Amino acid sequence: MVKMTLNELAADLTADELSELENAERKYPVFDEDSPAMTAEQLAQFRRMNRENSDEPVVSIRISPATLQKAKKYGTGYIDLLSRLLDAAIDNEDLVRRCI
Repeated sequence: MVKMTLNELAADLTADELSELENAERKYPVFDEDSPAMTAEQLAQFRRMNRENSDEPVVSIRISPATLQKAKKYGTGYIDLLSRLLDAAIDNEDLVRRCI
């Protein structure tokens, strides 16, 4: 379930729409056999897909299994960590020359 605040919604909502949303915010979801609660395993399968507004290109690179294992030890967000490491490394001309 996604949790949003009313401040995150479009500014052009009518008073009736805002009222409906405020009322809905006070209600809890009702799960039944047509829409059962998801298990932790099912929820873990979801992936964030909001990259469409990003100006960063998506690329694939090959890295050693050992490096990947080390990066994953930093937990979720290790991909962003790798991106920041590459940003820092590419700005270090001496390091780049050693790796060429």
